[in-house]
Amino acid sequence: MPAENERASHDPANPEALLRFMTRRWAKPRASGGRVKAAAAHKARRDALSAAFPGETLVVPTGHEKTRSNDTTFRFRPGTDFFYLTGSHEPDSVLVLVPDGATHRHVLFVEPNPGKTNATFFTDRAKGELWVGARRGVSESRAWFAVDEARSLMDLPRVLTDLEGPFRVLRGLSGAVDARLKPQSERDTAFGQYLSEMRLIKDAIEVAELSAAIASSKRGFEDVIRRLAIARSEREVEGVFGLRARCEGNDVGYGTIAASGRHACVLHWMRNDGALRKEDVLLLDAGVEGRSLYTADITRTLPISGRFSPAQREVYQLVLNAQRAAFREVRPGSDFLAPNRAAMRVLAAGLEHMGILRDAEEALREEHQFYRRYTLHNVSHMLGLDVHDCARAREETYKFGKLRAGMVLTVEPGLYFQPDDLTVPPRYRGIGVRIEDDVLVTEVGFRNLSAGLPSDTAAVERWMQRVWAQGAR
Repeated sequence: MPAENERASHDPANPEALLRFMTRRWAKPRASGGRVKAAAAHKARRDALSAAFPGETLVVPTGHEKTRSNDTTFRFRPGTDFFYLTGSHEPDSVLVLVPDGATHRHVLFVEPNPGKTNATFFTDRAKGELWVGARRGVSESRAWFAVDEARSLMDLPRVLTDLEGPFRVLRGLSGAVDARLKPQSERDTAFGQYLSEMRLIKDAIEVAELSAAIASSKRGFEDVIRRLAIARSEREVEGVFGLRARCEGNDVGYGTIAASGRHACVLHWMRNDGALRKEDVLLLDAGVEGRSLYTADITRTLPISGRFSPAQREVYQLVLNAQRAAFREVRPGSDFLAPNRAAMRVLAAGLEHMGILRDAEEALREEHQFYRRYTLHNVSHMLGLDVHDCARAREETYKFGKLRAGMVLTVEPGLYFQPDDLTVPPRYRGIGVRIEDDVLVTEVGFRNLSAGLPSDTAAVERWMQRVWAQGAR
């Protein structure tokens, strides 16, 4: 969008008389009162961050709207770490933890709301209240977000310029902030890692939000199943699920993968422009991102006709067996990669039985990994505010670390037999199957948060028939 007070070529001029008329006789705005949801949890997270970096100024921007085309922008989604620490959805804001003795003052820099006595409320297309809605402004933000202090973003450049002592910055979210503070590669990288690793363990509030997003996603899957009775294209599937996500949540947590037929063999198929055929399966990888920004990430492979063919059923059952083997490795103290290793052993043995791999043990050897021709990805990633959560965490803490109670991860084995792969018997070619669930590590094992979505072949077929029968009433 144009910068503040910048007129686009199609905008009308604003004569002085109109400016005077528009800025008079407005009722005094009322404060909304109250606090952001989970304000105490956000403060506890800031306090934990403060304790980890005593005496250092910590700068966490949320980021800015990004241009989609010319003067239109993508829908804004706050920076994950910033939201984790504040609960704020407003663009442009910056959280600064300022050293204050043994602790920090929590200072939130926000866009001021000058009110309707200032003409920018209707002349500023980017930030004006009549164009994009009112922001909370400075005084209300302090109370709403339960911070020690809120200040105008106009003060931020001077504050950053005058910084004394050591500081750390979460880089890559605000070019203006990055440019004003000298890069310190090791210190800033370690800061980003720490923020990611804070989010590895979910508290009860986060688990509840994830569970709500999963429940909403189940309803979205059932919307899709209902539509499959008449749908003609993958784009319809994407749209139907997206409607549920926007009605019940913030958005989809990632680009919906609605892959039918041979498209199911493309891991991240998001063009969603193919036709639906009754003899094919639909690989639907989709998740609702709740208003709290926690997202589900679920995949089910559905027979479009309501019944799996014998070949589809055989491939599906092998993937399901691999997932069950992976589940058995999800427990505190287990390697993060243990579920993946278990799933790959099952898949490799199955591929040998199908005549696709000559020798499963040979294929599993580290220097070969021949099984990956048919199952390219690992079976797990962390899940939370981001679909691929905690992405800046160190490898020794995440990928090569141990599972701990409170972690939430996906378990998602898959097999993808490319339609032109001559190593695969013809009856399997063009079949892609993935089964993905969202799993909480508990003190004694795991809890499958998405178990409410049927996953074995008979249960999937009954589920589809039940939804279709309900839709016919």
